Amino acid sequence: MQITVYGDTLCAQVTATAMAQTGHQVYWCVLEPESRDRLAEGVPPFQEQGLGRLYTEQRDSGRLTTGFLDDSSSQVPSAVFLALRPGKETVAEKLVARHAASDACEVIVNQTMGPVGTAEHLRGIIKNVNANSALVALPDLIQEGNAIQTFTRPDSILLGSEQGEGETLVRELLRPFNRRKNVIQVMSLREAEFSKLAISGILATRISYMNDMASLSESLGVDIDVVRTAMGADPRIGESYLYPGCGFGGPGLSRNVLTLVDTLHERSSEPGLLEQVLQTNERQKEVLFRKFWQFHHGNVAGKKVALWGVAFKPGTHRIDNAPALKVIEALWAQGVSLTAHDPRALTELEHWAQGRGEITLCDDPYEAVERADALMLVTEWKSYWSPDWQRLKQIMREPLILDGRNIYDPAFVRENGLVYRGIGR
Repeated sequence: MQITVYGDTLCAQVTATAMAQTGHQVYWCVLEPESRDRLAEGVPPFQEQGLGRLYTEQRDSGRLTTGFLDDSSSQVPSAVFLALRPGKETVAEKLVARHAASDACEVIVNQTMGPVGTAEHLRGIIKNVNANSALVALPDLIQEGNAIQTFTRPDSILLGSEQGEGETLVRELLRPFNRRKNVIQVMSLREAEFSKLAISGILATRISYMNDMASLSESLGVDIDVVRTAMGADPRIGESYLYPGCGFGGPGLSRNVLTLVDTLHERSSEPGLLEQVLQTNERQKEVLFRKFWQFHHGNVAGKKVALWGVAFKPGTHRIDNAPALKVIEALWAQGVSLTAHDPRALTELEHWAQGRGEITLCDDPYEAVERADALMLVTEWKSYWSPDWQRLKQIMREPLILDGRNIYDPAFVRENGLVYRGIGR
């Protein structure tokens, strides 16, 4: 089938690549000049593990071609996917009207997240142009850092459709990813959009709740990791998203929760739970700074801190709303010298830091820790899980380990002669 995918998002790249992998002829159209330049150099915008290689394979096979919004393409798609960035509503409207006018286009699949009702609005545009065209909502449920896996082997697919329009064709498009068991849940357009936002809201709530419990556990002399295990063993609760830490970030989860908060403001004058969730998360992003400050009794000017991990989560190069950024800003404000290591995100960090402050970027994690007064573990990349503790003790000026993800064994770290501070431990 001829498919066109629009967007500069991770969702767009994953959708285009996965559809090409299953045999479709896919044209991926980007909107931003930066994305076009990268693709022209043979480098896709997103470099998650396995995704870049898969993109290259599909491009070389000829099943996946790329272009820019103003480029001319001879392809007349049967299906169109919209996976645009927020703020591209006008572009989405124009694309919907353009493709609805083509008798060849059977369905337009909206993956772009916006306020509840966005898909209904786009469907209205379609019906004014061509009553036989269909629009469905397919909210993006991929997990950044593991995007291709969560798209091709999903636990759930939310499919919004009015009166069954487009459902049969979209089910066929998704059939290669729906073989183990039927994970497609069909609902209305609004229900699909709201379900996606509600999922983001509950995940964020669980994280912030655990961070509140971690703060309380420290004052009670209780290890939050023991409590977390006990909570997760209760089948009414489960284990997912119960790990306390130094806050969540990223473009998706934060944006979706903010969209929910805005909707609550429109519908109710009462402050909502999600506002507290966001406030807790912003406060939690500075928890490592506060522990560093307390350890040195506020005498931190001129000291050196090394950060391990600046991406908002393992597996990605992105630093959007990453907890590390708020920690860096707080340390800069106190005259602290900074070094950082991250397997993938140093280029992004370098661009972000320009004009803001000084930070030394290191290709080797141990180089970053040389003569440091503290090591802050911010992003739990697997390469950080088992460091050489004796080497750290020897090269650090003050062997203080601030574990923002609770990945280390406190007793073991202390037995190796280092000082350990975790979250709620």
